[in-house]
Amino acid sequence: MDARRVVDVPRVDPETTGNGTPVEKAPDPELGTDLIPAQRYYAPEFMKLEWERIWTKVWLLGGRSDDLKEPGDYICTDIGKESVLIVRQADGSVRCFPNVCLHRGNRLRPEGRGNAENFQCMYHHWTYGLDGKLEHIPDMCTFFQGGPPGMTATPLPCVEWNSFVWYSLDPDVEPFEDFIEPLRQHLEPYHPERMAWRRDITVEWDCNWKTSVDAFNETYHVQGIHPQLKWYLDDINVQIDCYGRHNRYLIPFAAISPRVALPSQIPPAIHEIMVNAGMDPAEYEGRVSDIRRDVQLFKREHGPEQGKDYSELNDDQLTDDYHYFIFPNISINVHADDIMMFRQRPHATDPNRMYYDIWMFELVPEGEEWPERVRHQRFRHGDKTIGQVLDQDAFNLPTVQLGMQSDYFPGLWIGDQELRIRHFHKVIDDYIYGPGQKQPGDL
Repeated sequence: MDARRVVDVPRVDPETTGNGTPVEKAPDPELGTDLIPAQRYYAPEFMKLEWERIWTKVWLLGGRSDDLKEPGDYICTDIGKESVLIVRQADGSVRCFPNVCLHRGNRLRPEGRGNAENFQCMYHHWTYGLDGKLEHIPDMCTFFQGGPPGMTATPLPCVEWNSFVWYSLDPDVEPFEDFIEPLRQHLEPYHPERMAWRRDITVEWDCNWKTSVDAFNETYHVQGIHPQLKWYLDDINVQIDCYGRHNRYLIPFAAISPRVALPSQIPPAIHEIMVNAGMDPAEYEGRVSDIRRDVQLFKREHGPEQGKDYSELNDDQLTDDYHYFIFPNISINVHADDIMMFRQRPHATDPNRMYYDIWMFELVPEGEEWPERVRHQRFRHGDKTIGQVLDQDAFNLPTVQLGMQSDYFPGLWIGDQELRIRHFHKVIDDYIYGPGQKQPGDL
């Protein structure tokens, strides 16, 4: 079916949504129709530019605040060739510093999380406090030059926002409030602090990190690689909004794609949505086309008795997928009852590899016991399943990466349904070449 054939999807009235997540359509930016050069997905030269002008200059997602409950709790996370320690201090604040001993360069901790009274290098027992200051150097009298400058690891910017911790490798990075704008108002109404860990997985993929970002920034591929989703969501009537360096789309869930005929029976995926909301599909007497709205009304009415506070969300948010991209590498599917967050990290040396972090959180109804934190898993693509939809993407992306390197593929031929991809690359260009400047040559 032609993607221009649409159906009427009721959306909330912006005048009745209070001060929650904005729903107004943002004006589409004028981004042209040029090819996006393929070389930027595999060229070491472009990877170097990204490191120098993006990864070391922006705010990055470090982890979850509830992993830092007590003084000494820490998160060790890697980005490219660097590794940082994010640590809860005795006064309740968080601090961040490079995960490297100033003596001979040994890393103080492996990637992961834990609790420590201090950070002692296992090589020569140089010891650092929770704030990164050197507390002890064995045989200090033998260092005639004294200790390293300031006797402290380089302090790095670190903030907590919306139940997550963020850091930057740039000591002079812009204020986080400026960086995240305007998404504070968009995302805070979901209250992720009320949601508990459900999955924590890192998968190594054989593709560039941007190849992965692209795959999750458009719904055009649903009819291709995710055909089963056509009976679960409307992949055509999608609102796209671009905001400065970030962007989003709004996808109707519990809906049927206009690409297929409306079924006479409730599809299994929508059946599951109804059950999860507390409805009995066997008792439902409405049309399939009415289910989305009826699920919204049911959740609005019965949410309080289920211990679920939806008061800051509009009706569409009770069913739909509000999908945000936080530059440079965070994709978030936010829903009333859960959040799916994906962190797409570059490999340290190989532009054809990346690390894909899958973080999923689920709303804990008021009064219910908070579940135990799930264990982190790490594996390579293909070793384990990560779910049908993500498996489909994971299977496809390495072949995309290989095709990018063909001499017969000059670059990406982007359509309007992929506006977020073009916007993403425009922001990349702004960081690497300067605002309003285009990439020189083939890069």
